[in-house]
Amino acid sequence: MKTERDYPRFVISAKGTRWVEQGHPWIYEAEVLEAPECENGALADAVSEKGKYLGTGFVSLHSRIRLRLLSRNANDRFDAAFWSRRFRYAWDYRKAVMGPDIDACRLIHGEADGFPGLTVDRYHDILVAQTLSVGLERRKEELFPLLLEVLRADGQDIRGLYERNDLPLREKEGLPQGKGWLLGGGETRTEICENGVIYAVDVENGQKTGFFLDQKYNRLAVARLAGGRRVLDCFTHTGSFALNAARGGAEHVTAVDVSASAIEMARANAVRNGLEERMDFLTEDVFELLPRLRAEGGAPYDFIILDPPAFTKSRRTAANAERGYKEINLRALQLLPRGGYFATASCSHFMPHERFENMLRAAARDAQVELRQIEARQQAPDHPILWNVPETEYLKFYLFQVV
Repeated sequence: MKTERDYPRFVISAKGTRWVEQGHPWIYEAEVLEAPECENGALADAVSEKGKYLGTGFVSLHSRIRLRLLSRNANDRFDAAFWSRRFRYAWDYRKAVMGPDIDACRLIHGEADGFPGLTVDRYHDILVAQTLSVGLERRKEELFPLLLEVLRADGQDIRGLYERNDLPLREKEGLPQGKGWLLGGGETRTEICENGVIYAVDVENGQKTGFFLDQKYNRLAVARLAGGRRVLDCFTHTGSFALNAARGGAEHVTAVDVSASAIEMARANAVRNGLEERMDFLTEDVFELLPRLRAEGGAPYDFIILDPPAFTKSRRTAANAERGYKEINLRALQLLPRGGYFATASCSHFMPHERFENMLRAAARDAQVELRQIEARQQAPDHPILWNVPETEYLKFYLFQVV
């Protein structure tokens, strides 16, 4: 490392040094042995107890994650050229892995793209950002115009960037909540086309940033199996799995969600795509619906889809979440006939593959059925997984036949 550097130095414990050298970009407060006074969100160097340079990152004085590393190259300068280069890398990657599907995709996936705590989704002509890092929050008015420059230079028609910073997680960084246009403005609704299905997206009021992009190709897998089947899509939100099933040739699709506003938008999406004649919609709690259907003698569904919201966002509540997952999976399996099809998912990082699969085995055993696996899938590649950062891997999706 260069002997003279402008950044404050944080001395990291041997345990923290091993963690960083294994490739993880987070340094926790407990692993900081020496810390100078510095501003929240400032850039700082991390060094080992022996003075070895480990990387440079953002300081967060209010979070257990005290440093979020940006670079391990001591020669990097964090100027406009650096950030533009990072944005170009992220955009070039999306063009490579998404092909024609870049009109609606995740452009920045936090640490996986070298932007700690930042999410940026594209919905046709609107970008939507969520910033969970105080370091990036302090620099956003410098950085986001660079992203727009990269996209527009490549011929992409982007009319503005909307912020969805209405997340309690921002409080861990000492940041206020809020939402609104940062760049551009105008109507906060737009339309996207995914897998041939057209959706209205409300970036101001929709879940997350407006739509769930990570299941894009899992919906295609459902569509391939849906032909001629009667489908029950649970936790449908705005109807994405249900609409893909209907477009895939399902005989009939019932879409269920507890949110009346979500069902209203799902119904509107069905009309927009000319699929309403083969669909119906229920505003109901899935935990109450599934046992009621069984008590009534079941319903003629031969394909059930479970895509619930995250039941846990911490390790402390993982056991309760597992019980919730088991209940809905068991109830669904009890409704399906032999030879029926079953899709099930979890979007929680704190419900790892092994634990989720063990839950499914227990649910199948209690339902007295066997599961024949068709596919095991994950998030779409615009949500890349870094093997040295397990937090970037979160979505589990399985397709089975019940035998």
